[in-house]
Amino acid sequence: MDLTVAVTPLYFGSMAWEQRVLKKRAEIEGPSSADYLRPDTMTSLGMGVLSISTPLTVALAGYAVPFRTGKGRGRSGRIGQVVIGIAVTAAAVTTIADVVANRADTATEAGRRARARARKVAGVGGVAALAAGGLALTATTASLTSMKRMWRKGSARDLGTGVLPWTIAMVWWDLAYYWNHRVMHEVRGMWAIHVPHHSSEHYNLSTALRQPVAGAFGVWVPYGLVARAGVRPSIIETSRALNLIYQYWIHTDTIRSLGPAEAVLNTPSHHRVHHGRNKRYIDRNHAGILMIWDRLFGTFQREEPDEPVVYGLTKNVESYNLWKVSTHEYRDIFHDIARSTGWRDRLGFVLRTPGWAYARRTELEAAAS
Repeated sequence: MDLTVAVTPLYFGSMAWEQRVLKKRAEIEGPSSADYLRPDTMTSLGMGVLSISTPLTVALAGYAVPFRTGKGRGRSGRIGQVVIGIAVTAAAVTTIADVVANRADTATEAGRRARARARKVAGVGGVAALAAGGLALTATTASLTSMKRMWRKGSARDLGTGVLPWTIAMVWWDLAYYWNHRVMHEVRGMWAIHVPHHSSEHYNLSTALRQPVAGAFGVWVPYGLVARAGVRPSIIETSRALNLIYQYWIHTDTIRSLGPAEAVLNTPSHHRVHHGRNKRYIDRNHAGILMIWDRLFGTFQREEPDEPVVYGLTKNVESYNLWKVSTHEYRDIFHDIARSTGWRDRLGFVLRTPGWAYARRTELEAAAS
C-alpha cells in the first residue's frame, strides 16, 4: 500500500488533536484563520479523497497516459494522431479566422458581421487548439519520462538498497519537487493544477489534504530520472511518499518556530508564508523538505512578525463546491483564450505567469468597455 494512504489514521488523529488545541486557543485569543470551519474542512477532505482515488481509477482504467504518439503504437497511437490532428487543424482555422477578422472592413455592416463571426470561430478554435495541443504534450512527455522507461535503461546499473541510492532518491525528489512546485506558481497552465491547494482562506492540517486532482495534465521535471542512474523505482516511490508525508505536518499554525532547524528545513513558519496572499509572501518558499533550495535559488522569505499571513488567493473562489474549487482556473483560462485576438495573448494566458494573465485580462476588459 502507498505510504501516504497507509498513514491516513495519523492524518485524522492529528487533525482532531489540532482542532482541540485551536478551540482552546480561540477561547482565550479569539477566532483566527487557523480554526477549522466545517464546510472548508469538508472541501479539503473531499479533495484529499479525490486526489487519491482519481489517479487510481484512471490507472486501473488504463488511461494514466491518455495516448502515445508515433508509429507502431496501436490504438493509443491512432488516438494520439487524432488529437494532434485536431490541434493542428484548429490552430490553422484560428489563424485564418484571425486574418479575416483583422482585414474585415468594419466601416460596413457586412464587414462588422464578418469580423464578429471570425472572432467567434477564432475563439472556439483557439481553445480547441491549445487544449488538444496541451493534451498531446502532457501525454507524450509522461510517456517519454515515465519511471518504467527510465528503469529499463538504468536497471543494468542497479545501485541496490544501500545508503547511496536512498540519498540520491530523497535529494533528487526534493530538488525536482522544488522546481515543479515553482513552475506551478509561475506558469498559469500549471497553476490551474495547483491552485486548489491554495484556495482555502484557512490554514490547518486539513489544508494539507486539499490536493490537486489534475496532475496528469502537467509537464514535470521527471522525478523518476534517477532510475536511469540505477536507483530502483521502489526506492523512488517510497521517497515520494516520505516527502509528501513530511509536508503534511507543516500545514499548522500551532507550531511557531523550530529554532535552528528553520535554517535548513521547511517548517510550519516557512510554509505559512508560502500559503500567504500578502504581496511580500506570494510565490515564495516552494521547498518540500529542504529549505536550502529556496535560499539557493532566490525564492526564500521568512515569516515577518509585523506582517501576519493572510491565506487564500488574490481573488478567492468564494465557494466550497468541489467542482468549482477544482476547475475554476481552467474555466477562466479557456474564457481568456476565447476572447483573445492573437496567438501572443492565447499562449500568454497559458504559459506566462498568473499575475501577467490577470493584469492582461483587466487591460482587455478595459479596452473593450
